[in-house]
Amino acid sequence: MKKNLRDTVKACLDRIRDVNKKLNAIIYIDKEKVQGSEEAASLSGGVASGTPIVIKDNICVRDEPTTCASRILKGFKPPYDATVITKIRKAGFILMGKSNMDEFAFGSSCETSCYGPTRNPWDLERIPGGSSGGSAAAVASGEVPMALGSDTGGSIRQPAALCGVCGMKPTYGRVSRYGLIAFASSLDQIGPITGNVSDCASLLNVISGYDEMDSTSASLPVPDFTKSLEKTIKNMKLGIPKEYFPSNGLDREVADKIEAAKNILRDLGAELIDVSLPHTEYAVSCYYIIAPAEASSNLARFDGDQYGLREDAKSMIDMYIETRTKGFGSEAKRRILLGTYSLSSGYYEAYYLKAMRTRTLIKNDFKEAFKKCDVILTPTTPTAAFKIGEKIDDPLSMYLSDIFTIPANLAGIPGISVPCGFTESGLPIGLQFLGKAFDEESLIRVAYTFEQNTAFSKRKPKL
Repeated sequence: MKKNLRDTVKACLDRIRDVNKKLNAIIYIDKEKVQGSEEAASLSGGVASGTPIVIKDNICVRDEPTTCASRILKGFKPPYDATVITKIRKAGFILMGKSNMDEFAFGSSCETSCYGPTRNPWDLERIPGGSSGGSAAAVASGEVPMALGSDTGGSIRQPAALCGVCGMKPTYGRVSRYGLIAFASSLDQIGPITGNVSDCASLLNVISGYDEMDSTSASLPVPDFTKSLEKTIKNMKLGIPKEYFPSNGLDREVADKIEAAKNILRDLGAELIDVSLPHTEYAVSCYYIIAPAEASSNLARFDGDQYGLREDAKSMIDMYIETRTKGFGSEAKRRILLGTYSLSSGYYEAYYLKAMRTRTLIKNDFKEAFKKCDVILTPTTPTAAFKIGEKIDDPLSMYLSDIFTIPANLAGIPGISVPCGFTESGLPIGLQFLGKAFDEESLIRVAYTFEQNTAFSKRKPKL
């Protein structure tokens, strides 16, 4: 076994021991299993060479707890691996454990977990973003170099921005969803969270590709994304959507850093042009009809009958009620109720069907915009990380945290977030690039060029 492999794993385990009690980023780790997997990784011959990685708790890992950070799945251990897990095992990654998340990925702050909130490594009094906050915090703090997250309305890109790391939502269908416990099936997508764009491209290479186990998987060739790691964007056209600038909800410090990023990209040879996404104002409303509707359907399976939490009662109906009342947190219950309402008789056409029609309009907006540009530039989040507890009782304010990331999920297009600066108090700010469907290469190219010509990704939190 290679000495450097043992040293890498030991360094991660030591770092987790030192900082995880402060962060609560990793919620499950089996040290004996991790150390026992070193030899298998060294013999795999895969491209990862024993690279440690942490997995969001809604991605199934065989015989390991997979709970979606919810009491209702207490004790559940999947009998199979998700397709992405099979791929990363084959590539020689070492699975370090499961990362914390918002319950069933419902949230933008990583506060709704039954294991308690994850804290931002840049400021322990602040949220890391959600719902993949545990994955982002683990990478930002140096507990692991890479992580997998899932993105339904910004849940990879938003925490990546707030923790100062790189996060990508691939095109819907690029990465198999088999083994991802569903939130909203037409929106969910697994993707990488890494410390830099180069690692993001490498991990995307491993997890991408057609999977016959996923009916929504795209049967398309997968390029070598690392070939897009070029430090040139000369003559690339970057679209600036007028609906995003100015924005009443955009914090001044965030706006200033985005403007500075535009100037950097212009100086590097990119051409910045104005584009329009006219239905942007309806994106959040549209999303919060479609996503809860799909969630209410997907979560119907968690009834205490087959797996997870089960509360004893006198009748089957009472058992369902007791189990779901005690098993789900308040945000999960809120979304189940919202979704059930919008799908109910008499409201389906007024809400869900209208939202689906609006989704088509949003998707067409992007198609028209991409006729004029190669990539679209936006902020990732309207503010830097807010304090823990600040918005937990104000769901409408919390939902607006994803205002810049939601449209990409509705349209099914890829997006990437990279650091573009810091607030005066030292909190990271993220820059988002959106691309044409199945054109992750352009996103990687522009993100890598920006990263290599700035020093924002090199700055690390002090814990």
